[in-house]
Amino acid sequence: MNQRSRQPRLRPQTKENLTPYLYLLPIFILLLFMFGYPLVKSVIMSFQSYKLTKPNDVAWNHFKNYAKMFGDKNFGLLMKNSLVYVVISVIGQFLLGLGLALALNTKFKGRGLYQSIIFLPWAFSAFVVGLLFRWGFNGEYGVINDLLKKLGIVQTGISWLGTPGYSLSVIIFAMIWIGIPFFGIMILAALQSVPKEIYEAAALDGCGPIKKFFSLTLPYIKPTIIITILLRTIWIFNSFDLVVIITEGGPANYSQTLPSYIYTQAFSSYDFGLAGAFGVFLMLVLTAYAVIFLKLTKYDKAGDF
Repeated sequence: MNQRSRQPRLRPQTKENLTPYLYLLPIFILLLFMFGYPLVKSVIMSFQSYKLTKPNDVAWNHFKNYAKMFGDKNFGLLMKNSLVYVVISVIGQFLLGLGLALALNTKFKGRGLYQSIIFLPWAFSAFVVGLLFRWGFNGEYGVINDLLKKLGIVQTGISWLGTPGYSLSVIIFAMIWIGIPFFGIMILAALQSVPKEIYEAAALDGCGPIKKFFSLTLPYIKPTIIITILLRTIWIFNSFDLVVIITEGGPANYSQTLPSYIYTQAFSSYDFGLAGAFGVFLMLVLTAYAVIFLKLTKYDKAGDF
């Protein structure tokens, strides 16, 4: 018996089972390098006194960053702003996106042109959208104040970006505007996959439009709605670009959210240790949200009939 025949060989079934993992291995290594390392590094920095202004004084400080985070006088305001920002933005995007998808799911003249115009906000970068809203809602020369004056609604210009309450509202309005196409595209794709036969059968049974929507359409597109809301909530909660560009978190942090505050701590105060603690806290919050949301919406059973 020669040496080659003694070497163990993989069974054909084993090779077939390992093939998908071998194809995914390069992507897994890339993701591990691009996302895994920064994640581990952030967790480590959250337990360190890590400031870029003192690169030679990096030392372990245990839970001092977390104590400083929860003891921050702005922590309660940041949580409140973040929740208001996310909840209103997601609800607004979902309702308007659903209405847009239902409208585009019907045939009418010029639907293709109308669809391309409606989806334009999704093509703009957040930087461009932020600048548009920052200039449009400027208290001195913004087009919004000019329009309100011409309509006789206000006599003097409103300081949209410098007034607590108004500043966060402008950011929410911008986020809703930029995110409507995402919901519209996802829900429209789900609507177009609903079998036409069930509507024909429902029409023969005398079902009206409202009953068709809640009894047939909604159950079919429920999986898409659940995963879209989940993803969009996480994306909005993590976004900070509109806040930084439009208001820079002002006035007095009344439009500041957790991610924008992390950005401020990391790249204005250069306190990467505290920013890491905020980042770990944000990650835990979003992980808990994802688990609870999928459990409450019964995503594993969505679409079953």
